[in-house]
Amino acid sequence: MAGTQRRGRRIMLTDGERDAFLAVQRTCRVATVGGDGAPHVGALWFVWDGTALWLYSITRSRRWAQLRKDPRIAVVVDDGDDYGELRGVELSGRAVFVGEAPRTGELCPELDVPERLFAAKYFGMDTMPHDGRHAWLRLVPDSVASWDFRKIPAG
Repeated sequence: MAGTQRRGRRIMLTDGERDAFLAVQRTCRVATVGGDGAPHVGALWFVWDGTALWLYSITRSRRWAQLRKDPRIAVVVDDGDDYGELRGVELSGRAVFVGEAPRTGELCPELDVPERLFAAKYFGMDTMPHDGRHAWLRLVPDSVASWDFRKIPAG
């Protein structure tokens, strides 16, 4: 990952902490850019394979249309209720469309791992169900920032 965070190194997540955090969190917020430059943010389910964030998006969504015109994307996954519990990861870069759209289950070896991870995480299944409405976006981030306020020393 090209970009690294400059500030807050003492509270950033290690690679292992980041991977474990992204493995258990279920919802992310995805920001895209409209034709007029206005941001659009929506929630999605995702999986992280250690290198890429895989997003399963409805193909007839505003997000999908915006990414077709401008692939720039930022994604935030965060958690915590009290200030001292806040932690999260922000990933940004360019979205890549992978597989057929909408996804019907055609053979696509590149999707073997994300679909196995997604099926287990969200459906408790070994294989991915396809509804003919969703398709895959892959984000290999250009930059990653993370924080874990539980690492802030008390006092």
